[in-house]
Amino acid sequence: MTINCKGNLIDLTVPRVMGILNLTPDSFYDGGKYRLKDPILHQTEKMLSEGATFIDLGGYSSRPGAKHITVKEELNRVQPAADLLLETFPDILLSIDTFRSEVARACLEQGAAMINDISAGLLDKKMLRVIAEFGVPYIMMHMKGTPQDMNSNSKYKDLMGELLYYFSERVASARALGIGDIIIDPGLGFAKNIKQNFKVLRQLELFHALDLPLLVGLSRKSMIYKTLNTGPEQALNGTSALHMYALTKGVHILRTHDVKEAIECVTLMKELKAVKD
Repeated sequence: MTINCKGNLIDLTVPRVMGILNLTPDSFYDGGKYRLKDPILHQTEKMLSEGATFIDLGGYSSRPGAKHITVKEELNRVQPAADLLLETFPDILLSIDTFRSEVARACLEQGAAMINDISAGLLDKKMLRVIAEFGVPYIMMHMKGTPQDMNSNSKYKDLMGELLYYFSERVASARALGIGDIIIDPGLGFAKNIKQNFKVLRQLELFHALDLPLLVGLSRKSMIYKTLNTGPEQALNGTSALHMYALTKGVHILRTHDVKEAIECVTLMKELKAVKD
């Protein structure tokens, strides 16, 4: 299984790691850390040196109840950082975490390699056409509602059935426009309570029916730290534990704040699979 990023075929038969770089002041874990040039460069260099294949750059906080910002403010956060990273690290595979087609277009014109959309094109009807125009990989996530109200949208009659139907419909819409490389993200923590998050995690293999790469983003999330009665700062061990579990389910990409530890999970899982009976 491969995806095409800026002319490079990225092999996903061995899981990859996507490093998170939030430019927002109010993200749940690293809010406000990476708003200046030097911290942005240092953290990106660190994640790349630790083995990240992709860097996911976001300027709109999608934590539950996050403050809504304008397109202009999101662009003002993301575009200078994208320019800086693309100039400093010419080979970087930069993912842009946005649900807005205007932001996606601007960053793809700068040289971004893919778009990571929490709404799978439902919050901006122009998004899929922008992806099709640029021919880049597209990460589509499951969410109901918006970051501001998704906590009130966690009622399901058939959780896994509804997620699979959602992705089938969104993939069909993308394919109709000629979008080739699609990556599925079940959206842990988005319009799902803690028990629902664990149910999705436990049944991740069901998404393989879609025959598409699977990404999970569970890094330091509340499903971990609330279960362990701690906070996001103390949730690294729990994150690694669930990363290993996700890898047993055939996940292709781990999206994380902590690249080194995620790479270690991938390395250990590779060795486990290499052992012959």
